[in-house]
Amino acid sequence: MTAPNKNDGDSVTPSPSAPQRGAAIDGAAPQHSAGAVDAAQQTARARGPHPLPLFLATIQASCAGDPARLAKVLEGLRRYQSAPPPLPRLPRREVARIGAARLLSCAEHGRPLIIVPSLINAADVLDLAPGQSLIDHLAGQGLRPLLVDWGECEALDLAALVSERLVPLTRQVGEPVAMLGYCMGGTLAIGAASQLGNMVSRLALLATPWHFGGYGDAARGDLGAWWGGAMPMAEQLGAMPMDLLQPAFWSLDPGALAAKFARLADMNDELAAGFVRLEDWANTGTPLSLPAARDLARLFADDMAGRGAWQIAGKVVDPAALVMPVLDICASADRIVPAAAACGAGTRWVLDAGHVGMVVGRRAPEQLWAPLADWLTA
Repeated sequence: MTAPNKNDGDSVTPSPSAPQRGAAIDGAAPQHSAGAVDAAQQTARARGPHPLPLFLATIQASCAGDPARLAKVLEGLRRYQSAPPPLPRLPRREVARIGAARLLSCAEHGRPLIIVPSLINAADVLDLAPGQSLIDHLAGQGLRPLLVDWGECEALDLAALVSERLVPLTRQVGEPVAMLGYCMGGTLAIGAASQLGNMVSRLALLATPWHFGGYGDAARGDLGAWWGGAMPMAEQLGAMPMDLLQPAFWSLDPGALAAKFARLADMNDELAAGFVRLEDWANTGTPLSLPAARDLARLFADDMAGRGAWQIAGKVVDPAALVMPVLDICASADRIVPAAAACGAGTRWVLDAGHVGMVVGRRAPEQLWAPLADWLTA
């Protein structure tokens, strides 16, 4: 999951204590995020939101009867579209590959930590910029983050992405690892941990959906109707591109979509630069394969994971049966993955933040980064 309209209410201001661009970690050469190449390849495309006509229709409906608010939203949109592109982060070093999926080393030393991002957007939100990088913070706390880059979409369903990509990549590390999953990456991390057993020493989940019934009948019905309309087009295209996925996530909270662009109109330059970095991330992503898209639709429609019906390699995935300590971190203002959709296994933390603000917001270093590093290294 993890799709646009996640530039939520938290400001995204660099932390003064974080490593600066180009700084080495544990003697490593300067390395940066997995999505830089994808972002560079898309610079020729006009800046989003995409698809723009549906975005405009969504905010117009949200601002119906309030022309002043609509004008402010459009002012913010113009500011976003005319902003200069942020400096790209340099790529991290590849240490393993299976198919299109790669494992990228984000530090040269420390206790290995597999980081599993969502399938839909690039992993950049975990390594957004100097001072806005959860990965850099964890690397500075004695951990060696190993970031999963899913690469170009392969014709694999969610179970196969776990059993044929994530599990064997993790085994290549050759020693027990901690594992951290964000959003849908957390769902896949639960599946991998169920297969790997004691090879995973600790499992931390950030804003991870599991009980899809927690979205509520109305939201699931709306998303089901959207999937019904989008899948025939995806079948013709051979994959589910971001431009088809965007409107589904906008529909979860159209008011918040309009509000964030209205706020941009009045932001100072520093906050606006952070907004642009985050929104550029939210508007890029590799297409979702048809098998994975069908699985995601079934997870929502049938609550397969929450009902105990999701299987990997013939085995039901049950978070309650995991043998390692589990930390399940939710955000109270998360509209993309509501707290009611969390798996409920292990220890639960609820942060006063949104889906993305919990990771890169101004309070993220104290609310999430520091206590998470302490838990992972305990």
